[in-house]
Amino acid sequence: MALSNIALCSRALIRLGAAPISSFDDGTAESEIAGALYGPVRDALLSAYSWSFATGQVSLNELETPPVADYQRAFQLPSDFLRGLSAGAGGRGRGLNYRIARNLLHSNADAVTLTYIFRPEEEEFPPYFDSVLISRLSAEFCIPVTENTSRAESLFRMADVEFQRARQIDAQQDSPVQIEDFSLIKARES
Repeated sequence: MALSNIALCSRALIRLGAAPISSFDDGTAESEIAGALYGPVRDALLSAYSWSFATGQVSLNELETPPVADYQRAFQLPSDFLRGLSAGAGGRGRGLNYRIARNLLHSNADAVTLTYIFRPEEEEFPPYFDSVLISRLSAEFCIPVTENTSRAESLFRMADVEFQRARQIDAQQDSPVQIEDFSLIKARES
């Protein structure tokens, strides 16, 4: 069952014993708190790990103005960009020397394929991410809603455990990473 941003916040508020919200603009203290904290908390959780459902690849568009130093070309990052994972060229998504600065990717390559974390729609979140997001939102909402710092600390610990569990589930959806280029292996082959 896909949850909207309002449903995710409402479940977090219910965990605190607060009333659910119907929108971020319904005029309650809970809706104002949820509206202010939801986006940053969601983006921080998405950025904290290379989630399979939020990882994408895109060919970047080169800009006319080159960087001031170090690299020859600048490329525009996508609008839904949260964090870069790797960059490549020639049909590969990694292996390229690059730097991300001021919403641009700098490189010496003619074309760049970026592998990155993006902001998916809430309806695309898998249940394990919904769970960790609700846990984290509960912790973030706790002090402004209940003014109870010890409860907030407990909720943050629970959210950390939930985050580790979600990472494990997500990691099981991919092949294990292989060591492709390691100098000791090359030395033995010689």
